[in-house]
Amino acid sequence: MANIKSQIKRIQISNEERLQNKSKKSRVNTEIKKFRTAISEGNMAQAQELLKSCTSLIDSARLDGVYHKNTAARKISTITREFNQANSTK
Repeated sequence: MANIKSQIKRIQISNEERLQNKSKKSRVNTEIKKFRTAISEGNMAQAQELLKSCTSLIDSARLDGVYHKNTAARKISTITREFNQANSTK
């Protein structure tokens, strides 16, 4: 454990930020799972709404520094491609 007051505070802040980032990642993953479930059930209207919310959540997480910009772009590209493929087969 750190002895220096500033380092103790830095550790506390890092732990709080880590928990916030974990929460944001979990929320994104939950929305993506809902999106994939909607696609597998064939509910394209709900999938389209979930695609918008997923994209928005991923972008906001990127802006907050949770995801690197390329990681966020890759996630958005993947779910968009899944939507387009499912939409073209229906």
